[in-house]
Amino acid sequence: MKIIYREQIKSSDLTAITRIVKSSTFFSAEEIDLAHELAAEKLADGDACSYRFLFGEDEDFVWGYTCFGLIPATDGSYDLYWIAVDNQWRARGLGRQLLQKTEDIIRDLGGKHIYAETSSREQYLTTHNFYEGCGYMREAFLNDFYAAGDSKIIYSKVFI
Repeated sequence: MKIIYREQIKSSDLTAITRIVKSSTFFSAEEIDLAHELAAEKLADGDACSYRFLFGEDEDFVWGYTCFGLIPATDGSYDLYWIAVDNQWRARGLGRQLLQKTEDIIRDLGGKHIYAETSSREQYLTTHNFYEGCGYMREAFLNDFYAAGDSKIIYSKVFI
């Protein structure tokens, strides 16, 4: 299958985002709702919304996406809020392609840094390896951030 990338969000993406995030089985109901809310906010507010999206799809079936945005009051620092790939397409390179294309967009927007956060729980070991394999450095470890025994890891990448 050939994957096509697009930045423009559509109303049908709300269902796709929920499906994709649920398929990973990593996220809580609150996190799934949050992913949906960010997309709904973008749909409602359009360009006035600071969230940006990139979708990877095949014949209008969305297989993965990223959500990112400029961190307010910074000079070119961006947060990667979400990167998720439908479980059927995991470990096939789509996540890496989505991340690379997201980085390209951020560079084109004048971005200098990108930050991604994730949980320290063991189930996220593949996520840690993914970021490190894509050239991200571990910047911070916030003990018990999400809950007791569930710390926050912040990764970053600097664009030269």
